[in-house]
Amino acid sequence: MKYPILLFAVISIIILQSGFTYKPEKITIVFPIFSEKEMLVGEDINYVVSYSFLKLGEVRLRIINKKEYQGKTVYNTVAYIDSYSGIPFVDLHQIYESKVNTDYYSEYFKGLVKKKEFTTYTEYYFDYKEKSIHVIKGSVLPSELWTDSTTTADKMFHDGLSIFYYARMNNGQNKSVKVPCFVTEEKVFTKINFYDRVDRISIDAVDHDIACTYLDGDTDFISVFGLTGRFEGWFSNDKAAVPILAKMKVIIGNVNLELKSWKRPGWTPPKYNN
Repeated sequence: MKYPILLFAVISIIILQSGFTYKPEKITIVFPIFSEKEMLVGEDINYVVSYSFLKLGEVRLRIINKKEYQGKTVYNTVAYIDSYSGIPFVDLHQIYESKVNTDYYSEYFKGLVKKKEFTTYTEYYFDYKEKSIHVIKGSVLPSELWTDSTTTADKMFHDGLSIFYYARMNNGQNKSVKVPCFVTEEKVFTKINFYDRVDRISIDAVDHDIACTYLDGDTDFISVFGLTGRFEGWFSNDKAAVPILAKMKVIIGNVNLELKSWKRPGWTPPKYNN
């Protein structure tokens, strides 16, 4: 899939480096970091994606279920990326699915990119026992198979969506990692820097300041959401670790991703208290 995330441009995670009214405040930690994180079946969270002052579209992230897959427990996760109608030069409608294991690596990935003429698909089947990755690519209506190949997997890999959950479930620590990824049929790495600090973040959808943990990192490839280069993300400082805000460099430039709405039983964004 050549240009998958344009998730977080139309995600992921995001805020533009200039021309936006909020400014995260870096502070000394005054309350504890929540180390235990929890993926919750039924979670449904939505984000608005912006480029400068222009709202491009929305990203929806869902955790569909938790079940056994090839002898492992996996979470079925889905990301929907849709641009708003009438946006010049942007017409994106994409769906990404990832089966994320309990180590937050990928067991299966599927991407659908809807175009005016046809829809393309890409599937990765990760078989770590056999140390292989099966790649299938093609189009839907007309149905065509473009690629059916296998490559080696001497370690567990992330796809463009599973890495988002890995980052989310590990945030709040104080460490840097380089994690292996399999994206656009290439074996690459993403560097993620986790920090044990708490920031105060304000967004339109919440009427109080939110206590958030922070991370940043870099990629040197094009990933889901069109991510290519530096990214930053702020996550709620609680066991939900819901992404609140992000800045990302994508193909078209710097874009913003901001939490718009959510369905997660019992969850409210944690207050930042002085």
